[in-house]
Amino acid sequence: MAMGIEISSLGVDFLKVDPTKQCVIIEDELSDIADVDELRESIPATQPRFVLLSWRINHSDGRVSYPMAFIYTTPRDCVPKLQMMYSGSYNHLIAECGLTKVFQIRELEELDEEWINSHLA
Repeated sequence: MAMGIEISSLGVDFLKVDPTKQCVIIEDELSDIADVDELRESIPATQPRFVLLSWRINHSDGRVSYPMAFIYTTPRDCVPKLQMMYSGSYNHLIAECGLTKVFQIRELEELDEEWINSHLA
């Protein structure tokens, strides 16, 4: 069995900063992502988001694992105040989640099949 990511097994939590309460909240949870295009389209293009990904990897020895990664999306044309709120929460959130696979994306177009396979496989 070849090792690889099964996109159909991709689970995603979208987190956002609530400016009123000044805390990070879960905005949405998806467990039925069909492909990377659907993932990219689920992320706002003009606002920052924290994205927690979990995916299935089939190892050559028959084992299955479900690693996690953290992606911080921060569009270039976002309101500076909002970017500052997300940047201020970034390190604390990574520490709380205990994740080591951490990435930042400025342009959502970067998030494609090639990016997924090169960064997460």
